[in-house]
Amino acid sequence: MSADAVFDALGDGTRREILAAVATAHSTTATELARGRGISRQAVVKHLQVLAAAGLVEAEKVGREQRYRLLAAPLTDAAGWMAEVGADWDRRLSRLASESQERP
Repeated sequence: MSADAVFDALGDGTRREILAAVATAHSTTATELARGRGISRQAVVKHLQVLAAAGLVEAEKVGREQRYRLLAAPLTDAAGWMAEVGADWDRRLSRLASESQERP
């Protein structure tokens, strides 16, 4: 999955909340996720479809239900990319601070 799809999926607060709930539950349904959130089951399903397209959740048919579970690899990849970018900026800022201290 692409990093763009992961960041697009995580750009919506409701999807982040649903993803966190899936991670906590380990396996859950759209009906269970909609309960107590103030959004319809259909809206939850649409958010889950975006998360699935980004590779963040996986659906498994269990009887009559679709059960969703977290796939952590895309999150790990995104976090790694952010850490690399952050480290690069830290090096640049450190170099800039050193250069500014060297000037009279």
